[in-house]
Amino acid sequence: MSRPVRFVLVRHGESRWNVEDRYQGQADSGLTVTGVAQARTAAAVLLTRFGTPDLVVTSDLPRASDTANEYLHRLDIDAKPDARLREIHVGGWTGRTFGEIAEAYPGDLAASGSGVDLRRGGGETFAELRARVCQALADAAAAVARGAAHASPATVVVFTHGGPIRVAAAAALRLPVPGHAGFAAPVNASLTVLGYGDGPAGAALVEYNTPTAAAAPAASAD
Repeated sequence: MSRPVRFVLVRHGESRWNVEDRYQGQADSGLTVTGVAQARTAAAVLLTRFGTPDLVVTSDLPRASDTANEYLHRLDIDAKPDARLREIHVGGWTGRTFGEIAEAYPGDLAASGSGVDLRRGGGETFAELRARVCQALADAAAAVARGAAHASPATVVVFTHGGPIRVAAAAALRLPVPGHAGFAAPVNASLTVLGYGDGPAGAALVEYNTPTAAAAPAASAD
C-alpha cells in the first residue's frame, strides 16, 4: 500500500472576467484587487489548516499561479506548474459574455444544461477535462506517495480552476464520466479536499467548496 495523500484543491482568486461574466477557459484576464486579497487570505488559511505541504502544484494559467504565489512566498518554496490543471478549453466562446453566448447559442446551452457533454465553442468536453486532471493528480500522488504504509499522509496543495475541481470531485465519488453537473461552481479562493488511499482508485471527497474568509461567489466555474 502506498503512502496516503491528501489533496487540497484551491480555486483561483477573483479575476477580471469573473466580474465581467465572461467565459475564460484557457485565456486569462488577471486577478482583481479583490482576487489578490482573496489569495492572501487563502494562503493564511492553508498554512493554519494544513501546515507545510509536501508538494505544491499549479495550473500554468496566470490567475492560478498568481493565486499560488501569495502562498508560496510565505513558505519560500516553488510550485510545479502543470498545464493539465488548466480550465476547460471553451474555444470560440473565450472572452465572450454569458449573455452573448446565451443569445448566440441557445441550443448548445440547452443541450449542455440537459447533460450533453458537448464541446462548448469547439473546445474540450468535460470528459476530456476529467481525464487530464485525474492523470495530473495521479502523477502528483505518485511523486509524494513513496514510503512505508504507516507513514503520515502527504499533503499536496493544487491551485487550479472551477472546472477541474468539479470533475476531480466527481471522480472521487466515482460518478459516471464526466459527472460534474451536480456540483455548483466553487467560489473564488475556496478549498476542496480529496483523500487518496491506495492510489487514485481509493480517492474520497472529504470536503467541497469551503470558502476562505475572503472568498466571494463568481458566476461561472470557467
